[in-house]
Amino acid sequence: MTNKSSIYCSQTITITEHRILANDLNEHQTVFGGRLLELLDGTASISAARTAHNSTVTAAVNQFDFIAPLKLDDSLIIKSYVSGIGNSSIEVFAKIIGEHLNSGKRFIAATSFLTFVLTDKKIELPTLVPQSPEEVTICNSYSQRRAEYKKSSLAFKTIADSISLE
Repeated sequence: MTNKSSIYCSQTITITEHRILANDLNEHQTVFGGRLLELLDGTASISAARTAHNSTVTAAVNQFDFIAPLKLDDSLIIKSYVSGIGNSSIEVFAKIIGEHLNSGKRFIAATSFLTFVLTDKKIELPTLVPQSPEEVTICNSYSQRRAEYKKSSLAFKTIADSISLE
C-alpha cells in the first residue's frame, strides 16, 4: 500500500484579475454571464491542474450563484482553490470579488463550484488539507455536495436519454 501525498488548499489557489470593459457587458449594462463563466473556467482549471499535475477537463459547473452585478468601471478578481478531491475528480470553489474602481469598495459578486475530471484515470490524487476557516467550512461540506451532485446527475441522465434530436 502506498502512502498518499497531501496538498494544502492554499497550494491550489489561482487568482485572476480583469477590468470590466464595454464589450464584457450585456443589454442590462452588467457583465454578461457567459463572459464571466469563460473567465471562471480558465481560472478554476489552473487550480485543478495544480492538484493533478496532469490533464483535466471541466465536467460540470455544479453551482453558480450571482450575488451582486459587475458593471463598467468595476474590476473583478476570481480566486479559486480546490475544495474536494475524489478518486478521479477534483472540485474547485471560486469566489468572484468585484471592486468599484472609483471608490475601492470590494464586494462578493458571485460564487461557484466546478468539477474537473482526470483524463488519465491512473493518476493518484493527493489528500486535501484545508487550513483557513473559510477553507475548512467549504471543504467540510464537500461530501454532502458530492452526494447531491451524483443524485442530480442521475436524474439529468434520465432526462438527457429521453431528449429527441428533432
